This record gives sequence, C-alpha cells and structure tokens, in this order.
Amino acid sequence: MASAELRDELDCSICLSLYTDPVSLRCGHFFCRSCIVSALDAQEAAGVYSCPDCRAQYPERPALEKNLKLRNIVERFSSTQPEMEETRIFCTYCTKSPVPAVRSCLQCENSLCDEHLTAHNKTMDHILTEPTASFGHKKCSLHQKVLEYYCPQDAACLCASCCLVGEHRGHQVELLDEASEKKKKKLREYLDELNPKKAEIQATVHNLQDHKRKIQETASDKRKNISKIFMDIKKKLEMAEKKVMSEVSRQEEKIVSLISCEIEKLEIQKDEMSRKMCHMEEMCCVTDPIRLLRESDITECSHGGEEDTGGDGGEVSSEEDLDEGLISLTLHRSMRDIVTNVTSELGVHVPDILLDVDTAHRWVKISEDLKTATKSEVQQKRRKSSGRFVDYSQVLSRCSLSSGRHYWEVEWNQIGGCIIGLSYSSIEREGEQSGIGDNDKSWGLDIYDGECNVWHNSDVETLSMTSTCPTLGVFLDYEAGRLSFYELCDPIRHLHTFTASFTEPLHVIFYLNNGASVTIRS
Repeated sequence: MASAELRDELDCSICLSLYTDPVSLRCGHFFCRSCIVSALDAQEAAGVYSCPDCRAQYPERPALEKNLKLRNIVERFSSTQPEMEETRIFCTYCTKSPVPAVRSCLQCENSLCDEHLTAHNKTMDHILTEPTASFGHKKCSLHQKVLEYYCPQDAACLCASCCLVGEHRGHQVELLDEASEKKKKKLREYLDELNPKKAEIQATVHNLQDHKRKIQETASDKRKNISKIFMDIKKKLEMAEKKVMSEVSRQEEKIVSLISCEIEKLEIQKDEMSRKMCHMEEMCCVTDPIRLLRESDITECSHGGEEDTGGDGGEVSSEEDLDEGLISLTLHRSMRDIVTNVTSELGVHVPDILLDVDTAHRWVKISEDLKTATKSEVQQKRRKSSGRFVDYSQVLSRCSLSSGRHYWEVEWNQIGGCIIGLSYSSIEREGEQSGIGDNDKSWGLDIYDGECNVWHNSDVETLSMTSTCPTLGVFLDYEAGRLSFYELCDPIRHLHTFTASFTEPLHVIFYLNNGASVTIRS
C-alpha cells in the first residue's frame, strides 16, 4: 500500500503517469516538461497563463524550473517496481489506489497483491499463476474450466472434463507443468544445435564483411592506380602529339625553305630575263645597222646556259611532298611505346605465341606465320614426331608460360566448334586421356553453336551464357593460379575462370572440328 501511495505522489496530474523530466511552476506544483509546455501553449492564445492544479495566474508565460532530486526519486522508484512498469497489472481489490499484483487466480479471474493474496489463500484452494490480464486463454473454451493437462497426441491443452469425456478421452495426457518442462528441454536441445550454426553463420558473415571491405579497398586502390595510368597516358599522348607535330613541322619547314629558295632564284632569273628582253626590244628598233651589229650577241646565253629557265634546272621537284611514311612511323612508335609502358605498369606480358607444327594433328593445317590453325579436309603431309597428337585434332604452342601474368587474344571463324585452353607439355598424345580437359593436365573453353562449356580433369560445366563474339581474350596469372576467358564484345564479358596450382610450364592448346579455324592475336 505504501508503494501505491508513493506512486500517487510521483504521478503527473496532466498525463497521470510518472513524471518525465519534472519541472515546477512558481506556485510549487510539478509536471512533466512536455505536459506543462503543451498546456501553456494552449493558454497562449488567451494571453493569460495559469497552473493546471491551483489555477494560480501569471501575466507572462512562467519560467520552468528543473527538479533533479524529484527526477532521481522517480527513476529509483521505477527501478524498484519492474513488474508494475512492465506488466501494469494491479490488484483487483485495491480500488482506491493501484497496487502491483503478485499473483492471479484462474478460477476467480482476479489479480491479487500480497495482502489480498494472504486472505485469498486462507479461504480458497485455487490455481494461481503469474500476474496476467488475460484469463480467457487459461480456461477451456468448451467447459470453461482451468486448463491443467496437455495431450501430446493432439498437441492441445485440456481441462479435467476434456480428459474424461469427448474426443480426448483415453489419450495419454500430461500435467501442463511437466509438458512445459519437456518442451523447454526440447527447445534447449534445439538451441544447443542452433548455437553452433548461428556462430558459424556469424563467422561467415564476419568473413564476408572482411572480404567486402578488402574488395572495396582493392577497388579503391585500383581506381587510384588506373587514374594514375590514364594521367600518365595523357602526358605521353601530349608528348607523342608534340613529337609527331614537330616532325610534320620539320618536314614542312625544310621543304618550304627549299621551295622558297628556288622561288627566289627563279625570281632573279625572271628579272634578268625581263631586262634582256627589254634590251632586245630596244635593239630591234635601232635603224643604224653598224650600231646594231657592234652590240654583243645577247642571244648566246639564252639557250641551255646556267641562266636557262628550263623545267629540269630547279633543285626542288614540284611533286615533292611530306614524307607520310616517316610521319606514320613516328606516330606508330610513339603509340607502341605508350602501350608498352601501360602493359609494363600493369605487370601484364603479351607473349608472341607461335604454334608448334610438330605437335599438330595431321588433319590440322597451320599457317605460314604459325598463328592460325584450321581443321582441314585434306590430311597434311608431315614427318613423324613423338610429340604429335594422334586421336584428337589438336595443336600446342611452341613457347611455354611458367611465371608472370600474360594476356593474348584468339579469333574464331565461328564455324564448327573449337576448344581454347592451356596444357602441360606432358599431356598424352594419344588415347582418351589426350583430349583437352579429359585429364588433370589441361584446361579448356569449349565453344560449339554459341554454347559454352568448360573442361578439366574429365569434369564438364555448362555455362549459362552463350558466346556470340568471334574474338576471345585469355588472361593467365601463373602464380595466382588463375586462368580466365573473356568475350571481347562491348562491353567485355567474363565467361569463366579456372583456379589451380600450376606445377609445370603451360602451353596454349587448340582443338578444332568441322572446319573450325582459330587465329592467335598477340
């Protein structure tokens, strides 16, 4: 009862709940800050403010004073009344002021405080439970009696009448407490099973979060690196542009200078010729024969001499032009140097791959530049070789790759089918184990009618995507054990990546059928 009286003193008269951030007016009455602020806001229109408790008026909006001591008292009271705060179930018989209930009687459907519980136990022998406001689910809906038993067969809670009559008669039943303990035991066992799984999931989530963070960090570093590379490319492009433009300007200056010199010479010759022509015209007008004949013969130097203006006498041909070959070569070398620098910064090597005729099947034709392999309809005449494939139309490359990162491209004529891959040189040359992917020595991407499969160690995996582009990119990171295939469409599409621990040098290998042809593009 004392706690109920104390509770009355700690309730706000506006919201009728425990004080929240209590403040006081000058008249001494306490309220929740939010409650009194709302009340004063409502009074503002009238221009007169008053205390909600004593009606004391204030000509101006009254100041609110905090009361830390009262706030501490409310907090301590709340901490000592967990049941009351959590359940809000009070004694049914304490009508003047609410008192927290400690037990509820299922038969009476009442909740009791300590005082009323003592009186109740002296007069009645009823079933008591933890304080509850809901009694309906505690009783049988059919007989309106307290549920005391549990039927495992029907998974139903029963009253005594349910056990004696009705559809549950004759069933093996258990007391509710016993059945409850059994279920708790079962739940604990299931929890014991779930805890390791939950821990495993948590560990997986943690690992994925770490992986996500590393990917984001790697992507950030990669973006910075790519940005730096492109900045370097821009600088090198500017330098290459200046270099090529300088070569064009040099050639222009040289040829224009020669042409200008030649024009100057010809202008001098033209002026001299004009002077002579004028003199000749004057002489033609002379009537004195003796004077005319005594004049030197100025026509002797007008044919074929040094001052002759014939068309072949100039130092510069009228057809002379800029050296396009030199300009193109300068541009090509500059671009090549830029590409070389970029691949060097990326740590990627572009190998010069040539096919090994001594390994080519007799029905595989190899081009003169050793870059193209074609499934031929005519058997090729070749000398015997222990390294030649016998049962499959395959061919290996001459060079091997035993370290580093490498990239090359392969173009397929989209006829028939082909397998593009890598293999150890120790692959069998005949028998079932000699086909690409039919052993643990080779890895291949199989393309036929646009469908893609990947092969290794006799295991085949069908890829969900189809290939429609004739050009494929192959990337090998030997130390990382990664072999990736890409379709060079727009945008570039990843097809598949093999992961392995490579133990021998790798050779490029092709398989061809039905007129297929592949070409290596380095």
